[in-house]
Amino acid sequence: MAYELEGRLLEVCTCKVLCPCWIGEDSDSPDGTCDAVVSWHVDKGRVNGLDVSGLTVALLCHIPANILKGNWKVVAFVDDKATTDQQNALLDVFTGKLGGPVADLAKLVGEVAGVERAPISFDVQEGKGRLRIGNGIEAELAPYTGGTGKTTTLVDSVFSTIPGSPAYVSKATHYKAKNAALGFNIDLHDHNAVQGKFRFQA
Repeated sequence: MAYELEGRLLEVCTCKVLCPCWIGEDSDSPDGTCDAVVSWHVDKGRVNGLDVSGLTVALLCHIPANILKGNWKVVAFVDDKATTDQQNALLDVFTGKLGGPVADLAKLVGEVAGVERAPISFDVQEGKGRLRIGNGIEAELAPYTGGTGKTTTLVDSVFSTIPGSPAYVSKATHYKAKNAALGFNIDLHDHNAVQGKFRFQA
């Protein structure tokens, strides 16, 4: 087995709630693009036998049109606690080199504008998620709940960053992202967010 990873997702973007991208529609941002940060925290996992538990990898993404058309431009961030071998292993997974469900997602990337190591803070307490990557990216988000108090979920959507798992529909009280490679200077409130759990294996 090339990899087996279990963990949690935190994702925010410039779409309004709910994000149309997840059901294959065009972004509802004024210019029709979606600018997102997608982060996967590995609670437990191995890549080709190497333990990568406790590490986080994230993609800062510029999605120029409908999400399913691909051609994303991304900057990849790897937890600065990772060793060189762990970093390479995680990048092999999330760039699609090792196949499996993550490779289907990686096919949508048209350009990797950079790879950076950064301190990444990934925290979920009672459903409230907080993400901070270096000094340039931060977000805080919480899921919606239904009348019974259960978390509102999105399942069987045409697009997913956690294939095979339900996504918890959420809202980010704030989302900030500055990045020269992508030209980002984002500072938004009350826009789309997603949480969830994943299990990837190949």
